[in-house]
Amino acid sequence: MVHLIPALRAFARTFCRTPDDADDLVQETLTKGLANIDKFEAGTRMKSWLFTIMRNTYYTRVRAAVREAPGLLDCASLRPISEATQEWSVQGKEVHQAIQSLPEHQREVLMLIGVLGVSYEETAEICGCAVGTVKSRLNRARAGVLEYLGESSSQTLMERRSYLSEGQLDFEAERRR
Repeated sequence: MVHLIPALRAFARTFCRTPDDADDLVQETLTKGLANIDKFEAGTRMKSWLFTIMRNTYYTRVRAAVREAPGLLDCASLRPISEATQEWSVQGKEVHQAIQSLPEHQREVLMLIGVLGVSYEETAEICGCAVGTVKSRLNRARAGVLEYLGESSSQTLMERRSYLSEGQLDFEAERRR
């Protein structure tokens, strides 16, 4: 389980505003995972199982927050982890804002597939929906990001993807912090 912590942290950042909140969610996920390890089915992926636990834990927290204190629903942020050059910093903020403008279900799919490299099938399992729904959400998320950025060309999309792959939004850096 320890080797999955960086991926869990990255996924938790799609839900939580601060690194501390994300770490709390990761800790709670790992605690629940260890407490229920006997329910883990051999032959399935531990990563998907833990992502599902995290997602369910987050939604349980949201439901509890709604009952307890309104105004706590804004726990969804993704901010750049590593230092960037001035130009990339501006572009990174734009991409960040574009991702944050997406509905949560689209943002979640975009993070799982686009950033964490989870397969469509695993994403469908984690999100509790069909693979076709995952593909649709991903397509809408990509279109939403481009629309927010006021861009429509596939060349610009490739530049933005290149930006993400160059490590400017390096979630693995969180592990090194």
